[in-house]
Amino acid sequence: MPLEGGSNSSASGRHPKQKRKAHSLSIRRNSIEERLPSAHRGDMLEGQLFTDGHIDGQTDGHTDGRTECKTYSLPMPSAWWRQLYNSTVVDSKLPPSLRNNLLDLFGQIEREFENLYIENLELRREIDTLNERLTGDGQNIEGGDPAKGALKTKASHSTSQLSQKLKTTYKASTSKIVSSFKANAGSRAVCQLVKEYVGHRDGIWDLSVTRTQPVVLGTASADHSALLWSIETGKCLLRYAGHAGSVNSIKFHPTEQMALTASGDQTAHIWRYQVQLPTPQPTPDVTAPCDDDQDSSDREEGEVDGEGPCEVPTIRVATATLRSHQGVVIAGDWLVGGRQVVTASWDRAANLYEVETCELVHTLTGHDQELTHCCTHPSQRLVVTSSRDTTFRLWDFRDPSIHSVNVFQGHTDTVTSAVFTVGDNVVSGSDDRTVKVWDLKNMRSPITTIRTDSAVNRISVSANQRIIALPHDNRQVRLFDMSGVRLARLPRSNRMGHRRMVCCSAWNEENQSCNLFTCGFDRQAIGWNINIMALLQEK
Repeated sequence: MPLEGGSNSSASGRHPKQKRKAHSLSIRRNSIEERLPSAHRGDMLEGQLFTDGHIDGQTDGHTDGRTECKTYSLPMPSAWWRQLYNSTVVDSKLPPSLRNNLLDLFGQIEREFENLYIENLELRREIDTLNERLTGDGQNIEGGDPAKGALKTKASHSTSQLSQKLKTTYKASTSKIVSSFKANAGSRAVCQLVKEYVGHRDGIWDLSVTRTQPVVLGTASADHSALLWSIETGKCLLRYAGHAGSVNSIKFHPTEQMALTASGDQTAHIWRYQVQLPTPQPTPDVTAPCDDDQDSSDREEGEVDGEGPCEVPTIRVATATLRSHQGVVIAGDWLVGGRQVVTASWDRAANLYEVETCELVHTLTGHDQELTHCCTHPSQRLVVTSSRDTTFRLWDFRDPSIHSVNVFQGHTDTVTSAVFTVGDNVVSGSDDRTVKVWDLKNMRSPITTIRTDSAVNRISVSANQRIIALPHDNRQVRLFDMSGVRLARLPRSNRMGHRRMVCCSAWNEENQSCNLFTCGFDRQAIGWNINIMALLQEK
């Protein structure tokens, strides 16, 4: 198609599509010179801007009588963008910080394009090398020879063979490495599924282990009930059915056979229990290594191995009912000594009660949104509450006359839980997919940050070895130490593990053995045996 005023044969012969592409990257040189600071106008030469010598301008032959259009083959450097932007947007209403962020983004985009350009050049050099190799083998590559198409076909075939050979070698080498890891982990039996506790009719939100004999497992479920289980046999021993809503939390008294449950019916209940443990039965060996290559295929939705509990003793009336909240009670815990309890609610407050009289002692306010969890220190009168407002707060009741509070800010999304360790640390988990370890003596910033690939739910820390168990929304459970080193991932396959979101974890340590319990929205709790010695050796 002829071009108007196209005296240049090369310009007039250019394909229209190519010309439109050139115009899409054009800038008007005179207009830029007028807007740039005078100190830099002299740096703009006829065919080159004041770059670093890597970007050359070319005239595309199209003029409008006033300015000459220049086409540049590469993006402008970030410094050039910054100078141009600052000189042309003097009347901008954008704040300087936002303008600087925009300039930094332009610079990042430029670097990405530059990397792509360099990769393209390297690929072209590799293609040229292959063509030269084929030419040395006697292939004819003259311009008009039909053999040129065959040459390209052979070059492509050779490249494909080379790529396939590299892939095969890579898979073989990595398979050997992974196999060696599996063999080592399996020989030590780091993680072993001990028992599955099946009987709830809806998801399990929370679980806890008694601190006194007999040692039993307690689970709190959305089916309005809490169940007590024999850890060894997996048999349901007792059912508490006193709540009119979802049971969101369960915690046991430190010295007596009493339980504290929090519910969606806006109450918390304290109830006594008595159980007799059955005779343990031998369990099959379902040892599985803690590695990242277990089969993650899912069982059918709603499929449950085993049957629910038969007729078991049921408690329907609480010993004491705590009614001061105006919203869902999401969690509760016993203070050291067991004479007081603290509850956390969606009404944005935490309440402190006397157990004997059920009297409300303190209302802890300050959070801007609903509370998600509360936890007490194992040996001191300290309480930590977490909230959807991305913070958690430390409440100090050690001095009866002074109740101080400290706010921890470090997460960017809902803090799902915050728990104490035996020492002077607090570990917090969040929906922002991070877990942070804090020092109570220096609360300005976390001492450790663990980044994960999924939201973190109610975490737990082992008392003896201080290992953090992270239950995730993506059905995984991972183990970390306090310095942020990943130790293991609990196996999950079509034969074992949770099939839906894992809501909570709890430790039960006895001498050299260590049991970890997890529960999820797949209506079951699982008991794991963790070989701590093997775990630390792998670390």
